[in-house]
Order: sequence, then structure tokens, then C-alpha cells
Amino acid sequence: MQTQTISPLRLLVKAALLFLGLNLLCGVFNPMPALGQLSLYNHVLPGRERLPYGDDPQRSYNLNLYSVEAMFASHVLAGAPKAADEFRVFVIGDSSVWGFLLENDDTLVAQLNSANLHSVDGRRVVFYNLGHPTISLTKDLMLLDEAMQYQPDLILWPTTLEAFPWDKQLASPLVQNNPQRVSALVERYQLPVSVSEAPQSPISNLFFIEQRRNLADLLRLQLYGFAWAATGIDVHIPDNYARHAIDLEASEAYGSLQSPLLADQLAFEVLAAGVARAGQVPVLVINEPIFASAGANSDLRYNSFYPRWAYDGYRSLLAAEAAAQGWHYADLWQAAANDQFTNTPIHLTPQGTLQFTYELLETLSTQFDLNP
Repeated sequence: MQTQTISPLRLLVKAALLFLGLNLLCGVFNPMPALGQLSLYNHVLPGRERLPYGDDPQRSYNLNLYSVEAMFASHVLAGAPKAADEFRVFVIGDSSVWGFLLENDDTLVAQLNSANLHSVDGRRVVFYNLGHPTISLTKDLMLLDEAMQYQPDLILWPTTLEAFPWDKQLASPLVQNNPQRVSALVERYQLPVSVSEAPQSPISNLFFIEQRRNLADLLRLQLYGFAWAATGIDVHIPDNYARHAIDLEASEAYGSLQSPLLADQLAFEVLAAGVARAGQVPVLVINEPIFASAGANSDLRYNSFYPRWAYDGYRSLLAAEAAAQGWHYADLWQAAANDQFTNTPIHLTPQGTLQFTYELLETLSTQFDLNP
């Protein structure tokens, strides 16, 4: 019997052709959205209470990733169809909604759920945490667009001035890594935002090269799920962290903007796009609490984020825009006491979040007849 020898060169060529063929096939059909929906969460693992986010995966059993499909597939929202007796409320927004430096039980959504509200027709009100710790109205719009398939009855949109400048709209890594999603929204709502993809070399355009981090993140999200399910830990809260500044710089600078603040310098069109995307589902826009310093140079600035001229102008412009557009709106910027902020002028302690919750519950009762 004649033995056929294996040619290393022929083997290498076949492997290279197979690799290129798979890259071409995946490049044409883009399996990433479908792969993102493959999840152990809500099946083998319980669904997470908030979207994945974590700078220290080893201690938070959580991580940052860019697949919106995978983020939602891991969330408890994707776990079961909407019940007939459920009044479903989505809460979108930034890190203050997600609950930075807060355990799950202390977040705004957890405290709203503990109020056991009911709608006027007797349905139980269930709030879902769809916040994500980057500040951009466009990032919020992108997540809202994905969330609409889960049939909300009401959307709460806490936000702050930092989310509004046009140069902030594409600053979120989640936005930057989802150019197709953002481009579709920009085109649909004619937003004055330019989304461009960075030029890449032919090699980096190969699917398995281009998507290597995203593919690894999909796998890591599943693996960290076991540790999270066993411990309930989805955030690492250090024993010590730098508190927000009380004594402020003698500066009235706010990015590239100058006083007075003008409406066309703020991304009201993105906010309007979110309200339009919600369609018949009401959206409550909320100006979320901020720290207002009484320390050095507090006559110039409210805090390290905002000079007074910019924040006062923003509040006035947002109220006027909400009235002109007929939006549901609540200005709750002073809903939390000044001693209840943590590392930034928008992050709250559990007690501060409870104070914010009380104010918000009054608004929900008044504007939407949601009561215990």
C-alpha cells in the first residue's frame, strides 16, 4: 500500500484559502448580530438586572462590550414575554441611571420597583434599568431604538447637560463601535451628525481580524455570567475613591461653548428623535440631580462639570424646548441633597438615589397616574 505524504506547503495553502473563504463569507453575511443573540442568560443563567458594563471584570464579573444584541440578550428584559398584567417602564440614560458605585438593590430602578406602583387600569408597574455609563443622547437613542421591540408602556429618560453638546454625540465608545446602527438613525431622523468609519487596511478588514475583540467579548460575557450568577456581584465598589470636587477652579469654561448658550448648540434634535422613535409610548424627559457647590468659586460654577452660565442656560432652553414640543418633562436637578453625591456631580449615594426616587414618584403620580 502506497503511503501519501502530506505536503506542508499544500496544507498551508488550503488553510489560508479556507481562512480567506470564511472571512469572505462572514464579511458578506455578517453573523455578529446573530452571534450576539446566542446567550446563556435567561436560559442556563438568570438575566442581568442592568446592561453589561465593568472596567474591572475580574472583580465585577462584568465587562464593557459593543454588541448591543449581546447586551440585551443578557438582560432580564429578554427573558420572558411581557405579562398581561404588566405595565412596562424603561429607564434609559447615563451612569447615574445604571448605578455607578451602587449595588443593584440601590439603583434608581430598584428603588422605583420597591414602590410597587400600579397603573390606573390595575397593572403592576415594572421598571427596567437600560442605563449605560457613558453620556450621550445619541447613545441613549441607539439603546432606545433596540429596546422598543420589548413593548414599553412608558419611557423615562433622565439626562443632564453633558449629554447635549453636539461634540459629545459620538464620544461614547458604544456609539463609535456601532456606526451602522448610528448611521441608520442619523439618516432616519435627519440628524446633523456625521458618522464615518475609520479607514482600515485590507488585513484589518478581514472579518476574524476586525471582529476579534467583539468575538472574545461575547465569550467572556457568557463566562463571567457564572461568577455573577453565583455571587450576585455585577459591580466593583472600591472601599476608597476620589470624591467629587467641592472647591472649584476659577474658570467659567465649558468645552468649546461660549456664553450665552444657544439652542442650536444642544442636540435637541436627538431628543426629539427619541420621542419620535417611541411613537405612541410616552417619554418623560427628566433633568437629573446635580451637585451644587457652596465652596470656592461656586459663584462661577455649580460643580466641576458645569459653569453656572452654561447650566442655567441649559435648564432654560430644555424647559422651553419641552414646552414647545409638548414633551413630558420634569426638572429634578435639586432632588438630592448636596451631601449625597459620590465621585462625580451626577453620581448619587443610595440615600441620594432614594431622595431622587421620591421626587420622581410624585411626577409619575401626577403626570401618568402611577401610584402604589
